[in-house]
Amino acid sequence: MTLHYIFKTATRGLKTNKSRSALTILGIVIGITAIMMVMSLGEGAQNLILDQIQGQMGSKVIEIAPGRQAKGPTDFMSIFSDSLKQKDVDALGKKSNAPHIDGIMPLVFGSVSAIYGGETYQGTLYGMTELASRFYKIVTGEGRFLSEEDVKSYSDVVVIGYDVKEELFGNNEDVLGQKIKIKGKNFKIIGILPQKGSGSLVSFDSTVIIPYTTAQQYILGIKYFNHIIVEADTEANVARTVEDIKITIRNSHGITDPEKDDFQVNSQADALKMVGSVMSVLTLFLAAVAAISLLVGGVGIMNIMLVSVTERTREIGLRKALGATEKDILNQFLLESIALTAMGGFIGIVLGTSLSFLTAIGLSKFANLNWPFTFPVSAALMGIGISALVGLVFGLYPAKKAAHKDPIEALRYE
Repeated sequence: MTLHYIFKTATRGLKTNKSRSALTILGIVIGITAIMMVMSLGEGAQNLILDQIQGQMGSKVIEIAPGRQAKGPTDFMSIFSDSLKQKDVDALGKKSNAPHIDGIMPLVFGSVSAIYGGETYQGTLYGMTELASRFYKIVTGEGRFLSEEDVKSYSDVVVIGYDVKEELFGNNEDVLGQKIKIKGKNFKIIGILPQKGSGSLVSFDSTVIIPYTTAQQYILGIKYFNHIIVEADTEANVARTVEDIKITIRNSHGITDPEKDDFQVNSQADALKMVGSVMSVLTLFLAAVAAISLLVGGVGIMNIMLVSVTERTREIGLRKALGATEKDILNQFLLESIALTAMGGFIGIVLGTSLSFLTAIGLSKFANLNWPFTFPVSAALMGIGISALVGLVFGLYPAKKAAHKDPIEALRYE
Protein backbone atom coordinates (compact mmCIF):
# COMPACT_ATOMS: atom_id res chain seq x y z
CA MET A 1 0.00 0.00 0.00
CA THR A 2 1.50 3.34 -1.04
CA LEU A 3 2.01 6.23 1.35
CA HIS A 4 -0.43 8.31 -0.72
CA TYR A 5 -3.15 5.71 -0.33
CA ILE A 6 -2.44 5.35 3.42
CA PHE A 7 -2.73 9.12 3.82
CA LYS A 8 -5.98 9.17 1.81
CA THR A 9 -7.42 6.39 3.95
CA ALA A 10 -6.39 8.07 7.19
CA THR A 11 -7.92 11.38 6.07
CA ARG A 12 -11.18 9.64 5.17
CA GLY A 13 -11.25 8.03 8.61
CA LEU A 14 -10.85 11.41 10.32
CA LYS A 15 -13.55 13.03 8.18
CA THR A 16 -16.01 10.27 9.03
CA ASN A 17 -16.06 11.39 12.68
CA LYS A 18 -15.57 15.15 12.49
CA SER A 19 -17.04 15.93 15.93
CA ARG A 20 -14.91 13.28 17.61
CA SER A 21 -11.81 14.50 15.80
CA ALA A 22 -12.47 18.10 16.86
CA LEU A 23 -12.95 17.15 20.51
CA THR A 24 -9.87 14.90 20.38
CA ILE A 25 -7.54 17.73 19.35
CA LEU A 26 -9.00 20.20 21.86
CA GLY A 27 -6.42 19.31 24.53
CA ILE A 28 -3.60 19.81 22.02
CA VAL A 29 -5.04 23.14 20.89
CA ILE A 30 -5.28 24.41 24.48
CA GLY A 31 -1.75 23.25 25.29
CA ILE A 32 -0.09 24.81 22.24
CA THR A 33 -2.14 28.01 22.67
CA ALA A 34 -0.96 28.30 26.29
CA ILE A 35 2.68 27.72 25.30
CA MET A 36 2.50 30.32 22.52
CA MET A 37 0.92 32.92 24.83
CA VAL A 38 3.39 32.29 27.64
CA MET A 39 6.41 32.48 25.33
CA SER A 40 5.12 35.53 23.44
CA LEU A 41 4.09 37.51 26.52
CA GLY A 42 7.25 36.42 28.33
CA GLU A 43 9.45 37.75 25.52
CA GLY A 44 7.33 40.90 25.42
CA ALA A 45 7.78 41.45 29.15
CA GLN A 46 11.52 40.87 28.87
CA ASN A 47 11.85 43.35 26.00
CA LEU A 48 9.75 45.90 27.90
CA ILE A 49 11.89 45.66 31.04
CA LEU A 50 15.16 45.77 29.11
CA ASP A 51 13.98 48.81 27.16
CA GLN A 52 13.00 50.53 30.41
CA ILE A 53 16.41 49.84 31.95
CA GLN A 54 18.18 51.16 28.87
CA GLY A 55 15.89 54.18 28.64
CA GLN A 56 15.87 55.18 32.31
CA MET A 57 19.51 54.68 33.24
CA GLY A 58 22.42 55.88 31.20
CA SER A 59 24.64 53.20 29.71
CA LYS A 60 27.58 54.57 31.74
CA VAL A 61 25.83 54.31 35.12
CA ILE A 62 27.15 51.83 37.69
CA GLU A 63 25.31 50.88 40.88
CA ILE A 64 27.05 49.90 44.12
CA ALA A 65 24.81 48.08 46.59
CA PRO A 66 25.62 47.01 50.17
CA GLY A 67 25.84 43.38 51.25
CA ARG A 68 27.30 40.39 49.49
CA GLN A 69 25.56 38.38 46.77
CA ALA A 70 23.27 35.81 48.42
CA LYS A 71 24.34 32.29 47.37
CA GLY A 72 21.73 30.37 49.32
CA PRO A 73 18.99 30.57 51.97
CA THR A 74 21.56 30.96 54.76
CA ASP A 75 23.04 34.01 53.02
CA PHE A 76 19.72 35.82 52.65
CA MET A 77 20.32 38.25 55.52
CA SER A 78 23.71 39.17 54.08
CA ILE A 79 22.04 41.34 51.43
CA PHE A 80 20.90 43.72 54.19
CA SER A 81 23.95 45.70 55.18
CA ASP A 82 25.10 49.17 56.18
CA SER A 83 28.53 48.68 54.65
CA LEU A 84 28.53 51.74 52.37
CA LYS A 85 29.72 54.87 54.17
CA GLN A 86 31.02 58.34 53.43
CA LYS A 87 34.61 57.07 53.47
CA ASP A 88 33.77 54.95 50.42
CA VAL A 89 32.43 57.97 48.54
CA ASP A 90 35.57 59.91 49.47
CA ALA A 91 37.82 57.07 48.30
CA LEU A 92 36.00 56.75 45.00
CA GLY A 93 36.28 60.51 44.50
CA LYS A 94 40.07 60.29 44.32
CA LYS A 95 41.24 60.13 40.71
CA SER A 96 44.17 58.00 41.74
CA ASN A 97 41.77 55.23 42.77
CA ALA A 98 39.23 55.42 39.94
CA PRO A 99 40.40 57.81 37.20
CA HIS A 100 37.42 57.23 34.90
CA ILE A 101 34.63 58.12 37.35
CA ASP A 102 32.76 61.18 36.10
CA GLY A 103 30.21 61.50 38.91
CA ILE A 104 29.30 59.98 42.29
CA MET A 105 25.92 60.14 44.04
CA PRO A 106 25.08 58.65 47.44
CA LEU A 107 21.48 57.38 47.51
CA VAL A 108 19.21 56.72 50.50
CA PHE A 109 15.53 55.84 50.49
CA GLY A 110 12.64 54.80 52.69
CA SER A 111 8.87 54.87 53.04
CA VAL A 112 7.42 58.09 54.48
CA SER A 113 4.16 59.99 54.86
CA ALA A 114 3.89 63.42 53.23
CA ILE A 115 1.31 65.69 54.88
CA TYR A 116 -0.33 68.89 53.66
CA GLY A 117 -3.26 70.29 55.60
CA GLY A 118 -5.60 67.39 56.24
CA GLU A 119 -4.25 65.24 53.39
CA THR A 120 -1.65 62.49 53.77
CA TYR A 121 0.19 60.57 51.07
CA GLN A 122 2.20 57.42 51.77
CA GLY A 123 5.06 57.31 49.30
CA THR A 124 8.76 56.64 48.80
CA LEU A 125 11.40 59.12 49.87
CA TYR A 126 14.63 59.36 47.89
CA GLY A 127 17.65 61.20 49.23
CA MET A 128 19.71 62.24 46.20
CA THR A 129 21.97 64.92 44.76
CA GLU A 130 21.71 67.12 41.71
CA LEU A 131 23.35 64.31 39.69
CA ALA A 132 20.13 62.26 39.84
CA SER A 133 18.69 64.33 37.02
CA ARG A 134 21.55 63.17 34.81
CA PHE A 135 21.85 59.59 36.02
CA TYR A 136 18.12 58.80 35.94
CA LYS A 137 17.12 61.32 33.27
CA ILE A 138 14.79 63.16 35.66
CA VAL A 139 13.29 66.36 34.28
CA THR A 140 10.96 68.54 36.33
CA GLY A 141 7.67 69.58 34.79
CA GLU A 142 7.51 72.66 37.01
CA GLY A 143 10.15 74.41 39.09
CA ARG A 144 13.66 73.07 39.42
CA PHE A 145 15.52 70.00 40.64
CA LEU A 146 17.94 69.76 43.57
CA SER A 147 21.14 71.78 43.39
CA GLU A 148 24.62 71.16 44.76
CA GLU A 149 24.05 73.95 47.28
CA ASP A 150 20.86 72.25 48.55
CA VAL A 151 22.88 69.13 49.34
CA LYS A 152 25.78 70.94 51.02
CA SER A 153 23.51 73.11 53.19
CA TYR A 154 21.12 70.31 54.29
CA SER A 155 18.27 72.35 52.76
CA ASP A 156 14.62 71.67 53.62
CA VAL A 157 13.54 71.51 49.99
CA VAL A 158 11.63 68.79 48.16
CA VAL A 159 10.77 67.73 44.61
CA ILE A 160 7.48 65.80 44.49
CA GLY A 161 6.08 63.30 42.01
CA TYR A 162 2.89 63.81 40.02
CA ASP A 163 0.75 61.47 42.18
CA VAL A 164 1.93 63.18 45.36
CA LYS A 165 0.93 66.55 43.98
CA GLU A 166 -2.50 65.30 42.85
CA GLU A 167 -3.25 63.61 46.18
CA LEU A 168 -2.15 66.47 48.43
CA PHE A 169 -3.14 69.49 46.35
CA GLY A 170 -5.79 68.27 43.91
CA ASN A 171 -6.53 70.86 41.23
CA ASN A 172 -4.60 73.60 43.01
CA GLU A 173 -2.12 74.95 40.46
CA ASP A 174 -0.22 77.11 42.93
CA VAL A 175 1.93 74.33 44.41
CA LEU A 176 5.49 75.61 44.06
CA GLY A 177 6.60 77.28 47.28
CA GLN A 178 4.06 75.41 49.39
CA LYS A 179 5.32 73.37 52.33
CA ILE A 180 4.63 69.74 53.13
CA LYS A 181 5.48 67.97 56.36
CA ILE A 182 7.65 64.84 56.50
CA LYS A 183 8.46 63.29 59.86
CA GLY A 184 7.37 66.51 61.56
CA LYS A 185 9.69 68.69 59.46
CA ASN A 186 8.50 71.25 56.89
CA PHE A 187 9.87 71.04 53.35
CA LYS A 188 9.44 73.68 50.67
CA ILE A 189 8.33 72.37 47.26
CA ILE A 190 10.79 73.54 44.61
CA GLY A 191 9.86 71.19 41.77
CA ILE A 192 7.14 68.89 40.45
CA LEU A 193 7.86 65.87 38.23
CA PRO A 194 5.69 65.18 35.19
CA GLN A 195 3.53 62.07 35.13
CA LYS A 196 5.36 58.96 33.99
CA GLY A 197 2.71 56.33 34.64
CA SER A 198 3.08 52.59 35.18
CA GLY A 199 4.97 52.18 31.92
CA SER A 200 8.17 53.29 33.62
CA LEU A 201 10.36 50.69 35.31
CA VAL A 202 11.13 53.02 38.23
CA SER A 203 8.25 55.46 38.42
CA PHE A 204 8.90 58.65 40.35
CA ASP A 205 5.18 59.55 40.36
CA SER A 206 4.77 58.49 43.99
CA THR A 207 8.07 59.82 45.33
CA VAL A 208 9.38 62.78 47.27
CA ILE A 209 13.00 63.70 46.56
CA ILE A 210 15.14 65.64 49.03
CA PRO A 211 18.91 66.15 49.48
CA TYR A 212 20.47 62.94 50.78
CA THR A 213 22.21 64.90 53.55
CA THR A 214 18.87 66.14 54.85
CA ALA A 215 17.34 62.66 54.54
CA GLN A 216 20.14 61.07 56.54
CA GLN A 217 20.26 63.72 59.24
CA TYR A 218 16.60 64.55 59.85
CA ILE A 219 14.36 61.90 58.29
CA LEU A 220 15.98 58.47 58.24
CA GLY A 221 18.51 58.95 61.02
CA ILE A 222 21.21 56.84 59.36
CA LYS A 223 24.91 57.34 58.63
CA TYR A 224 25.20 54.87 55.76
CA PHE A 225 23.98 54.77 52.16
CA ASN A 226 21.48 52.37 50.61
CA HIS A 227 23.32 52.67 47.30
CA ILE A 228 26.11 54.61 45.68
CA ILE A 229 25.55 55.52 42.03
CA VAL A 230 28.59 56.14 39.84
CA GLU A 231 28.95 57.23 36.24
CA ALA A 232 31.95 56.39 34.07
CA ASP A 233 33.32 59.00 31.67
CA THR A 234 32.77 56.78 28.60
CA GLU A 235 31.01 53.50 27.81
CA ALA A 236 34.35 51.98 26.83
CA ASN A 237 35.66 52.55 30.38
CA VAL A 238 32.69 51.04 32.24
CA ALA A 239 34.26 47.60 32.71
CA ARG A 240 37.56 49.10 33.92
CA THR A 241 35.69 51.45 36.27
CA VAL A 242 33.79 48.51 37.76
CA GLU A 243 37.10 46.85 38.61
CA ASP A 244 38.51 50.10 40.02
CA ILE A 245 35.44 50.45 42.24
CA LYS A 246 35.81 46.92 43.58
CA ILE A 247 39.49 47.41 44.39
CA THR A 248 38.88 50.81 46.00
CA ILE A 249 36.06 49.65 48.26
CA ARG A 250 37.93 46.49 49.22
CA ASN A 251 40.84 48.65 50.33
CA SER A 252 38.45 50.98 52.16
CA HIS A 253 36.87 48.01 53.99
CA GLY A 254 40.11 46.13 54.58
CA ILE A 255 39.00 43.15 52.46
CA THR A 256 41.70 40.96 50.93
CA ASP A 257 39.53 38.02 49.81
CA PRO A 258 37.01 38.90 47.04
CA GLU A 259 34.77 36.09 48.33
CA LYS A 260 34.22 38.18 51.45
CA ASP A 261 33.07 41.34 49.66
CA ASP A 262 30.35 43.14 51.64
CA PHE A 263 29.14 45.04 48.57
CA GLN A 264 27.99 44.44 45.00
CA VAL A 265 28.86 46.38 41.86
CA ASN A 266 26.52 46.20 38.86
CA SER A 267 26.68 48.03 35.56
CA GLN A 268 23.75 48.42 33.19
CA ALA A 269 25.11 45.52 31.13
CA ASP A 270 25.03 43.34 34.28
CA ALA A 271 21.47 44.43 35.00
CA LEU A 272 20.38 43.65 31.44
CA LYS A 273 22.04 40.25 31.57
CA MET A 274 20.51 39.39 34.93
CA VAL A 275 17.00 40.47 33.95
CA GLY A 276 17.27 38.62 30.65
CA SER A 277 18.36 35.41 32.39
CA VAL A 278 15.64 35.59 35.04
CA MET A 279 12.89 36.31 32.51
CA SER A 280 14.06 33.53 30.18
CA VAL A 281 14.08 30.95 32.98
CA LEU A 282 10.67 32.11 34.22
CA THR A 283 9.19 31.98 30.71
CA LEU A 284 10.53 28.49 30.10
CA PHE A 285 9.20 27.33 33.46
CA LEU A 286 5.71 28.65 32.71
CA ALA A 287 5.84 27.11 29.23
CA ALA A 288 6.75 23.76 30.80
CA VAL A 289 3.78 24.04 33.15
CA ALA A 290 1.51 24.86 30.20
CA ALA A 291 2.90 21.84 28.33
CA ILE A 292 1.35 19.54 30.94
CA SER A 293 -1.96 20.02 29.14
CA LEU A 294 -0.32 18.37 26.11
CA LEU A 295 0.13 15.22 28.18
CA VAL A 296 -3.56 15.29 29.03
CA GLY A 297 -4.37 15.83 25.36
CA GLY A 298 -2.13 12.91 24.40
CA VAL A 299 -3.95 10.57 26.79
CA GLY A 300 -7.23 11.75 25.28
CA ILE A 301 -5.98 10.98 21.78
CA MET A 302 -4.88 7.48 22.81
CA ASN A 303 -8.27 6.85 24.37
CA ILE A 304 -10.17 8.02 21.28
CA MET A 305 -7.90 6.02 18.96
CA LEU A 306 -8.51 2.87 21.02
CA VAL A 307 -12.23 3.45 20.69
CA SER A 308 -11.76 4.02 16.96
CA VAL A 309 -9.83 0.76 16.62
CA THR A 310 -12.65 -1.13 18.34
CA GLU A 311 -15.35 0.50 16.19
CA ARG A 312 -13.45 -0.18 12.98
CA THR A 313 -12.58 -3.79 13.69
CA ARG A 314 -14.51 -5.11 10.66
CA GLU A 315 -12.85 -2.45 8.46
CA ILE A 316 -9.43 -3.62 9.67
CA GLY A 317 -10.32 -7.25 8.97
CA LEU A 318 -11.58 -6.39 5.50
CA ARG A 319 -8.43 -4.46 4.63
CA LYS A 320 -6.23 -7.33 5.79
CA ALA A 321 -8.34 -9.78 3.81
CA LEU A 322 -7.79 -7.65 0.71
CA GLY A 323 -4.02 -7.73 1.18
CA ALA A 324 -3.15 -4.92 3.61
CA THR A 325 -0.18 -5.83 5.78
CA GLU A 326 0.23 -5.16 9.52
CA LYS A 327 2.64 -2.35 8.58
CA ASP A 328 -0.03 -0.75 6.37
CA ILE A 329 -2.60 -0.83 9.18
CA LEU A 330 -0.01 0.45 11.69
CA ASN A 331 0.95 3.35 9.40
CA GLN A 332 -2.69 4.23 8.75
CA PHE A 333 -3.62 4.60 12.41
CA LEU A 334 -0.32 6.28 13.30
CA LEU A 335 -0.88 8.79 10.50
CA GLU A 336 -4.39 9.49 11.77
CA SER A 337 -3.03 10.18 15.26
CA ILE A 338 -0.19 12.39 14.00
CA ALA A 339 -2.55 14.26 11.66
CA LEU A 340 -4.90 14.99 14.57
CA THR A 341 -2.18 16.37 16.83
CA ALA A 342 -0.45 18.30 14.02
CA MET A 343 -3.77 19.92 13.15
CA GLY A 344 -4.25 20.78 16.82
CA GLY A 345 -0.74 22.22 16.93
CA PHE A 346 -1.36 24.44 13.90
CA ILE A 347 -4.67 25.71 15.29
CA GLY A 348 -3.00 26.31 18.68
CA ILE A 349 -0.22 28.37 17.06
CA VAL A 350 -2.70 30.55 15.18
CA LEU A 351 -4.97 30.97 18.21
CA GLY A 352 -2.07 31.59 20.61
CA THR A 353 -0.52 34.18 18.30
CA SER A 354 -3.84 35.98 17.86
CA LEU A 355 -4.56 36.07 21.60
CA SER A 356 -1.01 37.24 22.35
CA PHE A 357 -1.35 40.04 19.81
CA LEU A 358 -4.69 41.15 21.27
CA THR A 359 -3.26 40.97 24.81
CA ALA A 360 -0.27 43.11 23.82
CA ILE A 361 -2.63 45.71 22.32
CA GLY A 362 -4.82 45.62 25.44
CA LEU A 363 -1.87 46.09 27.79
CA SER A 364 -0.54 48.96 25.70
CA LYS A 365 -3.90 50.70 25.52
CA PHE A 366 -5.50 50.10 28.90
CA ALA A 367 -2.50 49.55 31.20
CA ASN A 368 -0.47 52.42 29.72
CA LEU A 369 2.38 50.04 28.91
CA ASN A 370 4.41 50.15 25.73
CA TRP A 371 4.09 46.36 25.51
CA PRO A 372 5.79 44.97 22.39
CA PHE A 373 4.24 42.01 20.55
CA THR A 374 6.69 39.28 19.63
CA PHE A 375 6.11 36.12 17.63
CA PRO A 376 8.15 33.35 19.27
CA VAL A 377 9.42 31.34 16.31
CA SER A 378 11.03 28.81 18.65
CA ALA A 379 7.69 28.24 20.41
CA ALA A 380 5.91 27.74 17.07
CA LEU A 381 8.48 25.20 15.90
CA MET A 382 8.40 23.53 19.31
CA GLY A 383 4.59 23.41 19.18
CA ILE A 384 4.53 21.64 15.82
CA GLY A 385 7.28 19.24 16.88
CA ILE A 386 5.76 18.42 20.26
CA SER A 387 2.25 17.95 18.87
CA ALA A 388 3.54 15.55 16.20
CA LEU A 389 5.59 13.70 18.82
CA VAL A 390 2.54 13.41 21.10
CA GLY A 391 0.58 11.95 18.19
CA LEU A 392 3.34 9.45 17.46
CA VAL A 393 3.85 8.35 21.09
CA PHE A 394 0.22 8.15 22.14
CA GLY A 395 -0.95 6.78 18.80
CA LEU A 396 1.58 3.95 18.73
CA TYR A 397 -0.25 1.60 21.12
CA PRO A 398 -3.67 1.88 19.42
CA ALA A 399 -2.00 1.50 16.00
CA LYS A 400 -0.18 -1.65 17.11
CA LYS A 401 -3.38 -3.05 18.55
CA ALA A 402 -5.12 -2.46 15.23
CA ALA A 403 -2.23 -3.94 13.23
CA HIS A 404 -2.12 -7.15 15.27
CA LYS A 405 -5.82 -7.98 14.94
CA ASP A 406 -6.55 -11.34 13.40
CA PRO A 407 -8.36 -10.73 10.07
CA ILE A 408 -10.75 -13.70 10.46
CA GLU A 409 -11.77 -12.74 13.99
CA ALA A 410 -12.05 -9.10 12.87
CA LEU A 411 -14.46 -10.00 10.05
CA ARG A 412 -16.64 -11.90 12.51
CA TYR A 413 -16.79 -8.90 14.89
CA GLU A 414 -20.28 -7.44 15.37
